[in-house]
Amino acid sequence: MLHVKPGMESEFESSFKTASKIISSIKGYLSHELHRCIEVNGKYLLLVRWETLESHTVEFRSSADYQEWKKLLHHFYEPFPTVEHFEAVEI
Repeated sequence: MLHVKPGMESEFESSFKTASKIISSIKGYLSHELHRCIEVNGKYLLLVRWETLESHTVEFRSSADYQEWKKLLHHFYEPFPTVEHFEAVEI
């Protein structure tokens, strides 16, 4: 969950378009989706799919591209999001 500071939603979405090109170029990246909450202004759901946990925690987080990602996006968040990792459950 991402909580964007009030009044910064349009700027965030524009910056996220640029940032999308960064994350999609990382080794192990599969796909991502950004959803805007209908009921709560400034609330977004970001789902990123990676080949492995390390694709995110090592490949992306230790890259120079991550520094650019941070510069583009991190100043929009209040509070800063907690990142969690999930795996599919076969049903």
